[in-house]
Amino acid sequence: MTVPTLMQNHQRKVYVTQLHKFYNELQQALLRYQTDKNAINLVEAGLTGETPVKDFLYSYFKVIQGCEGVVQPCFASSYRSISGSAKEIPNEWGGYCIVTAGGMSVCLDPPNRFGNYGVVFFDINGPQEPNIMGRDAFYAAIFYDGVIDVVGADIDCRTNGICGTEGGTLKDIRGTVEDCTSGDLGQSCFGQLLNNNWEMTY
Repeated sequence: MTVPTLMQNHQRKVYVTQLHKFYNELQQALLRYQTDKNAINLVEAGLTGETPVKDFLYSYFKVIQGCEGVVQPCFASSYRSISGSAKEIPNEWGGYCIVTAGGMSVCLDPPNRFGNYGVVFFDINGPQEPNIMGRDAFYAAIFYDGVIDVVGADIDCRTNGICGTEGGTLKDIRGTVEDCTSGDLGQSCFGQLLNNNWEMTY
């Protein structure tokens, strides 16, 4: 392998390690929140609006910066896809955005914002480059049961990892590599990481 290829592979592993670590921290914090509220899901626990989301983030994470209802300056002002096309990130957010002491930027919706899920937006190294969806920045869904997966992941997919076929038809709930690289907002890239045991193979 050439030196640039080795460096790229190393950087990908760094990104995935940081994302996986925070994913586990967020997943555990959501479960603790439910337990602390003696609730069976996040909606029953009261995580249903911007103020409860803000309180949750400040209670369970070391926050060095908060962004009141907006994405910037917690995130970069622009992002692009792996294929190079520009991706517009809305500056207003229905939940709350922070930067953690570890440098991770996070915007979190209440999990009931779109029915039984909200959206979480991560940037592993905050506003710093490269600001590429699927590399250092990802979208995912946070469900009322506290599981983080992709929008559309049913209970069998997000709890048992069975996201393949349904009645003999390929579901592609978590998207495809083509979806990831050609320009969605990073959700399919997050889905590929889940499907491939946290290996950035795209």
